[in-house]
Amino acid sequence: MNRIIISVTNDLTTDQRVAKTCDCFNELGYDILLIGRKMQSSLKYEDHYKTIRFRLLFNTGFLFYAEFNTRLFFKLLFLKNDLLLANDLDTLLPNYLISKLFLKKLIYDTHEYFTEVPELIGRKRTRSFWLFIEKMIFPKLKNVITVNDKLAEIYSQKYHVPITVIKNVPFDKSFNDVRPIKFGNPNQKVIIYQGSLNMGRGLELMIDALPHLKNCILVIIGDGYMLQELKSRVATLGLQEKVLFLGKVHPKDLYNFTKNADLGISLEEDLGLNYRYALPNKLFDYIQAGIPVIASDLPLFNKMLTRFKVGEILKKRDSKSLSSLIEYVISNKVIYIKPLKEASNFYNWKNEKKVLIEFIKSID
Repeated sequence: MNRIIISVTNDLTTDQRVAKTCDCFNELGYDILLIGRKMQSSLKYEDHYKTIRFRLLFNTGFLFYAEFNTRLFFKLLFLKNDLLLANDLDTLLPNYLISKLFLKKLIYDTHEYFTEVPELIGRKRTRSFWLFIEKMIFPKLKNVITVNDKLAEIYSQKYHVPITVIKNVPFDKSFNDVRPIKFGNPNQKVIIYQGSLNMGRGLELMIDALPHLKNCILVIIGDGYMLQELKSRVATLGLQEKVLFLGKVHPKDLYNFTKNADLGISLEEDLGLNYRYALPNKLFDYIQAGIPVIASDLPLFNKMLTRFKVGEILKKRDSKSLSSLIEYVISNKVIYIKPLKEASNFYNWKNEKKVLIEFIKSID
């Protein structure tokens, strides 16, 4: 049985793309080993794949990346494998070196425009380091996948490498039983955000809009370095009764929370090309759960909402404009039912799975 080792810098438990990728390799008969990390806030890994989860001395910044990549290299050095899969630029270097050292095949899955993430914009030396790694390795890669057509176009033009698009969309969950969840007063409308609590996600704007909304609560699912700052903002505005921070939620439970909401938000700011050309996982999760969305005025959001009228674009980024748009969408939920159904059939893992399996079978 062929063995694949899949590397990612997160804690494995909430990465739905990695989980779906593992399922495809499992279906093709691979022995799978996942390498990630374990943090104090990490959930228990409940899937049936073998894992190695590093406990690190450093969890942010240069020292984190240096420690993780060094440990990953030496771990890979002594592990049997037939195929390596590096998720994002922050795991690529050790995987590439091992693939060359032992003449092993390598897949690179770039989930985002890594060198254009907001955290690197303005940090010239750090960004230059990652750009150096990318420019050194990317043109030599043969098997690359990414999450949307725009990123594939950018990377193909930049490095002249063929790239396959595998959208990060959810399974069809229309058959799932849904348990009612009481978030607050049963008469309150529920706005949900799921994802990282990091720079540029528009959560500050959403919190500022809540005082203008009489009958709404905001449910925030996820974790990140801005968590305490967001909690402080909520406390300063006296909105503790209108904002629920639920932390990390296991993917198997996430759909149930989303399905019980009335509206999903994806309010990313245009902070660099990574956000400008992003299609976050949460958008597809909202669609699969059948709830309308409010999204930022960014190119790929506009393209999606032009094709499928599953919600509205926020044209003016101020709290009153956002609150007015929320009231409109919630009051007119019925007009989005049919488009949401059509979009959930299109943005469905059953379609992307076929593409990924064919890609795996064709790798050099």
